[in-house]
Amino acid sequence: MMYTTILSVKVNINNFKIPSAYLKHEVEIDIYTPEGILGNEKIELLLLNDGQDVAKMDFSRILEDAHHGKRNHRLVVVAIKASEERLMEYGVAGVPDFKGRGAKAQAYSDFVIKELLPFVKKKIAMPISGKVGFAGFSLGGLSAFDIAWNNPSAFDAIGVFSGAFWWRKKDLADGYTDADRIMHAKIENTTTKPDMKFWLMTGTEDEKADRNKNMIIDSIDDTIDIVKILLDKGYKRPENVFYYEKVGGKHDVPTWESVMPAFLDWAFEV
Repeated sequence: MMYTTILSVKVNINNFKIPSAYLKHEVEIDIYTPEGILGNEKIELLLLNDGQDVAKMDFSRILEDAHHGKRNHRLVVVAIKASEERLMEYGVAGVPDFKGRGAKAQAYSDFVIKELLPFVKKKIAMPISGKVGFAGFSLGGLSAFDIAWNNPSAFDAIGVFSGAFWWRKKDLADGYTDADRIMHAKIENTTTKPDMKFWLMTGTEDEKADRNKNMIIDSIDDTIDIVKILLDKGYKRPENVFYYEKVGGKHDVPTWESVMPAFLDWAFEV
């Protein structure tokens, strides 16, 4: 009789507060690190916006399950907790929305690239030889998309859960058209690396709004339009673009927690 050894990996959580010169306040993070990293594995890294929502999940178990039976890959996850300035720090760098929100998005991007990533890599103290991803929920997903899109040398994969792709330059009451959506216009008019990976998720009960009265909620319309633009730019499904529509999924932590394993499985080796 043959016996198969299943490798079990325990995950440790360490909390840090990083002073940011760009944001002018401390940023709290939780780093989820698999135990027993020897250094000869393929080490991968995921940043998650809205780390306060990650803390509401059973995320250690999710990450342990993702490593179940894996011998040669280890994924380290950094959950970045949003500050009281979330609506100003998250968004699209250089392009505030019609209410002026997102005005500090460039400063947040500078924090991620110039302060957070060097801090995390120093803490890991081993080369990150696999993929680096950035993901987030709602407005945090929009922010993650924007930062990763703008920094292709730093990131390989993007994950957006119920993304705020409605983010717009003009209010609905002021003659809005779909051309006013900020991220859609940015993707159409700029480029990132050709092998970037995009995982985009919505829930069928994400919201009730249906601005164009087509019987499809806006979050689904806006996300599918992002997918269409990516495909028009030459990205392929499912190698580079994966759209996950969860039936009954809501704009909440339990929904995002339920689909997190699918994202980790698609985006990373573990």
